[in-house]
Amino acid sequence: MSDTASDDSLATVARVVRGAPTPEELAAAVVVVSEAFARETADATAPEDAPRSRWELSARGLRSPLNRDAGWHGFTG
Repeated sequence: MSDTASDDSLATVARVVRGAPTPEELAAAVVVVSEAFARETADATAPEDAPRSRWELSARGLRSPLNRDAGWHGFTG
């Protein structure tokens, strides 16, 4: 009875529905499925933003907006 209690406490990784695989075959199947899951998870994440180029980093911002209220009144010609 103590064997079943210790078996129940272990996490189930895979359940064999049909057949009798060897421990090596079962381990290989778990590795293949785990790798496929890891690749799918990696592909499902959003790609990181591309790093900014040196041109973008060194470019100055736009100048301040012009004061259009003054118009031509300040022109002394």
